[in-house]
Amino acid sequence: MTKDSISLSARDRLARLFDGGEFTELDAFAKVSGNLSGVITAYGYVDSNPIYAFAQDSTVNDGALTRVQADKISKIYDMAAKTGLPVVGIYDSFGADLNDGISAMTSYGELILKASNLSGVVPQISIVAGICAGASAILAVSADFVVMSKSAELFITPNTEVKDLAQNAAENGTASLIAEDDFDAIEKVKKILLKLPQNNLSPVPLFEYDEPDGAFYDNAEGIANAVCDLESVIELSKDLGTASYTALATIGGAAVGICATNKTDGKLTSLDCSKLARFVRMCDAFAIPIITFVDTEGFDNSESSNKSGAVLQMAKLASAYAEATTIKISVVTGKAYGPSYITLAGKGSNADLVFAVDNAVISALEPLAAVEFLSHDKLKGTDDLDKSRETLVNEYIKNEASAVVAAEKMCIDGIISVGEIRKTLINAIEIMAGKRVSRLPKKHSNSPF
Repeated sequence: MTKDSISLSARDRLARLFDGGEFTELDAFAKVSGNLSGVITAYGYVDSNPIYAFAQDSTVNDGALTRVQADKISKIYDMAAKTGLPVVGIYDSFGADLNDGISAMTSYGELILKASNLSGVVPQISIVAGICAGASAILAVSADFVVMSKSAELFITPNTEVKDLAQNAAENGTASLIAEDDFDAIEKVKKILLKLPQNNLSPVPLFEYDEPDGAFYDNAEGIANAVCDLESVIELSKDLGTASYTALATIGGAAVGICATNKTDGKLTSLDCSKLARFVRMCDAFAIPIITFVDTEGFDNSESSNKSGAVLQMAKLASAYAEATTIKISVVTGKAYGPSYITLAGKGSNADLVFAVDNAVISALEPLAAVEFLSHDKLKGTDDLDKSRETLVNEYIKNEASAVVAAEKMCIDGIISVGEIRKTLINAIEIMAGKRVSRLPKKHSNSPF
């Protein structure tokens, strides 16, 4: 049997997670009707940083959640709240133990409450290594990140129409990453943990780093790899949406969140907006600087997108950026039109600092639409309509929508070359390190989430 075909036991999964395979188990002798509880809870170190973790044991009553199992997991959440340490949950269970009846349902409710209370306080990561069904799925997805093994199953109730549950979870945004197997899932979680602070009051991690050696490519992945430290980029939710890109990385050794809008040439759909908003809120919760690379013609207002609540998702994205108090730096690397500019790079609602490359186009309207609206009379009677329209568009970009014009109107803070992006960002992150923002007192916003 090869490594790739092995499904690890709960204890082996924890051993793979913790440094040197060593961890301190809690409540090891807790039993249910003479049997083990079906979950192993522990604390230890991952890359020399302390964390808490639990792993459901599917060999004990299929890992079914009982009152005792819930109490063990609950203790992990309580200790994480007291000490400000991350929590990793490894899920492999068919759900609640029916013998516990209503008691098991109450237990799930208590766990979901504690996970919700910890949200934004300490990082929470779920590994779906086997079956994760019913209320257990809700608990798992309540985490900041969900990493699924490609053979795992995550559902509330079984759906025979969906053949590949892991891929489906990736495409609808439930899973942040899909792993080949248990080994790969655990390694991916380790890499994510390394980029996160211990809690919302801890500083972001700092690392030694190597300079990137890749050429600059005019797309999201190419930009990230050219600007971020060598081999530091971890793309997240890559199967959700088609035009957006989100990743954890480091720039100059400092952990950052990367948002980019030109993964493809398409406009931002409702799925892209939801993906970016969720990522921005996660970064903001842990004061991780948000670097946004803007190159988009705007939001997709097509009929199919509107059916998915496109305007609502656009408002969701705008609200996520506006509410975020962490460092926010935007670089316009191409096009930035209308509402997309306001949302992603607007000085009023989003960014602390905005830079643009010298050939960027920043406009209230798409240039062709602006020409049709503002200069339509100039197109009358022309012998070559297309050529005349192209000439007017170029004139509009030069006179009204260039980076120079945006700088003159103080809509951006500076014009830089592609080769200066990395150095500019390193300096900007350093100078903004002491950022402090006070908001109006309130319980919470009622944003469109």
